[in-house]
Amino acid sequence: MITLERRPEPSRMWQALTPVLAVVLTMIAGGLLFALLGKDPFEAIRTIFWDPLFNPQFASYSRPQLLVKAAPLILIAIGLSLGFRAGIWNIGAEGQYIVGAICGAAVGLAFYPTEAIYIFPLMVLAGAIGGTLWAMIPAVLKIRFGTNEILVSLMLVYVAEQLLASMALGALRNPDGGGFPGSRNLQQYPSAANPELIAGTGAHWGVVAAFIAVIAAYVLLNKHLLGYQIKLTGQAPRAARFAGVRPNVLIALCLGISGGLAGLAGLFEVSGPAGQISIDFNSFYGFTAIIVAFLGRLHPIGILLAGLLMALTYIGGELAQFMLGIPSAAIQAFQGMLLFFLLGVDVLSNFRIRIKPKQVA
Repeated sequence: MITLERRPEPSRMWQALTPVLAVVLTMIAGGLLFALLGKDPFEAIRTIFWDPLFNPQFASYSRPQLLVKAAPLILIAIGLSLGFRAGIWNIGAEGQYIVGAICGAAVGLAFYPTEAIYIFPLMVLAGAIGGTLWAMIPAVLKIRFGTNEILVSLMLVYVAEQLLASMALGALRNPDGGGFPGSRNLQQYPSAANPELIAGTGAHWGVVAAFIAVIAAYVLLNKHLLGYQIKLTGQAPRAARFAGVRPNVLIALCLGISGGLAGLAGLFEVSGPAGQISIDFNSFYGFTAIIVAFLGRLHPIGILLAGLLMALTYIGGELAQFMLGIPSAAIQAFQGMLLFFLLGVDVLSNFRIRIKPKQVA
């Protein structure tokens, strides 16, 4: 009989191995999925993970896109990881990402067609504030009324999506757009644009912000009292209270930081790669960032690597759809398998498998 026996303390070896094992199992299960769809599984896996980086036919375009796709995932996941470590579950980063984009774009469009150096910094500030305020709604409701932040933050995503559609069709719609939904293209407005900083690399200010967030989170968690309080609250809530940690303050801080970073990700996206507020602006980065946070073991360096890996599946998935005709739903299922296998294999960090002979009655 196979049983699970709790380890005296979590296995560091398995904590390091589980992300790698989850990726391998995802490749195997994904290969089986692609085979059931009538595609060559080896060709599909190669197209997703190898061709974007090393195939000369695609690499010149795909490599810069790696940073473009990874930056918002890393920014959002860093913010989420702080709350997750403290047991504060912000599942609505997608809504904060959308609201940050709306607020930042609205500030930029309010100045159109003025050319001034201060416009983009104001947009960055507005994006961060918009995401923070949206995240403070579940924070205040949890602090004041004890509501569940998972449900509230998740439900607010749908409110944000409706707000996005309203802005694209109403207040932010391009008056010169012939009645079509969507705002002006911010890439064509130099003072509000977020272009490549180094041509051909894909690096824009959002990429810079993502790397700064990784460094800041690492320093916070390892060198600052707040980082100690975050980790202590997640591991031993009662001990944290005895140590003087104020739970309500921590809830507001963690949700506020994660909302602000998600809002920044939305602002950098709408002023850069996306270019405009549109009905289909949201790319589900907020939900995918949850996978990135856990795949990176809630560690800033791990999140950086996981964000790059997930960005690779985005680019490779689009390539597989174009080259092999694999449905987009199959690619999304493939990405979702990462979290499924990670959570499944993660059991081995806290439990060991024991095989016991059956007892005869």
